[in-house]
Amino acid sequence: MQSIFASDILGGFECSTHINYLGKRVDVISATKHDVFAEQDYRRLLDIGIRTARDGVRWHLIEQKPYEYDFSSVLNQVRAARKTGIQIIWDLFHYGFPEDLDLLSAEFVERFNAFTKAFVKLLVQEGEQNFFFCPLNEISFYSWIAGDVAGFYPFLRGRGDDIKRNLVRAAIAASQAIRDIRPEARLINTDPAIHITSENKTPFETEAAETHRQGQFHAMDMLCGRREPELGGKPEYLDIIGLNYYTDNQWRYETGHRVFREHPEYRSFHSILQEYFTRYNRPILIAETGVENEVRPDWFRFICEELKTAKNAGVPVEGVCLYPIVNHPGWDDDRHCHNGLWDYADEFGNREIYEPLATAIKKEITLRNEKKKTVAIRPLLAKAFGA
Repeated sequence: MQSIFASDILGGFECSTHINYLGKRVDVISATKHDVFAEQDYRRLLDIGIRTARDGVRWHLIEQKPYEYDFSSVLNQVRAARKTGIQIIWDLFHYGFPEDLDLLSAEFVERFNAFTKAFVKLLVQEGEQNFFFCPLNEISFYSWIAGDVAGFYPFLRGRGDDIKRNLVRAAIAASQAIRDIRPEARLINTDPAIHITSENKTPFETEAAETHRQGQFHAMDMLCGRREPELGGKPEYLDIIGLNYYTDNQWRYETGHRVFREHPEYRSFHSILQEYFTRYNRPILIAETGVENEVRPDWFRFICEELKTAKNAGVPVEGVCLYPIVNHPGWDDDRHCHNGLWDYADEFGNREIYEPLATAIKKEITLRNEKKKTVAIRPLLAKAFGA
């Protein structure tokens, strides 16, 4: 069966544009100079054997007046992608939006729909042939951090479910807009894959932990119409499931204490993937995964082993995206996060590579390519020898 993506190891350019709790607009694409050096960044990926990337558009820069679009902030990325031939999954909403918009309003849905149409039409005009989109990144996480704990703009509390519903409405409208223009387009809907257990094992805490754990499915259930169908969800809107998984995606209710790999109650990642596939029967992309500092290669190898186990059990994992692929400043404190394959760019666009992670990636790509060759040649051998 042909893979969905050009390569099953992907690189993701961090593209968050939210307003943080300090009231500062984050713009990671600008901070990493990826908008300036997009072509060099894409060629670096291709040189190491990665042919698919996640990248983002910055809505707040493109639509500074309602329904007026200036795509100059993303044109270099669009044209660099076409020039290099790399396959891009475009994030349309990575936490940020124009400040004149009310996140809970019907206008938010209408404006996001119109913005999506305008960007898809731009890609068509620029000669794009492959159309992959993540309409809204991490609906569940954003609803919680912006609507329940006031961590992101608009800094609300007790409104997480309302935000989630409106983001689902926006995702549905955008998905339909994309398919109206390009019916063959693929949609990746992302959210964190998590696991929550109780600290004290009382019946109340155990039930509460499970209730919170089940919350990770609500947005996707809404998108496909099995939950709150009045929002307009349909199965076709849940096309490819994108799961974001990091070292701290398992914790205790309600202390928040993290459960790490060494803990006896750590749930295997491959079993989490199996649960998602059993629930939705859709292909899966590990849309984000990574860690900081010297454990980067070990974490990458761990994730790859878990994916092999899942695939051997019949789970259609289509790829894993290293996220981020370049180091970036911290959202809140501008600290130098060493979590990518490449570091900050110099004035000429050169980036120092982190060799231990590069070695692990190259080895994994070689193993996967050898396996694909073996799988491809088996039918030929069978035919030649009359098997």
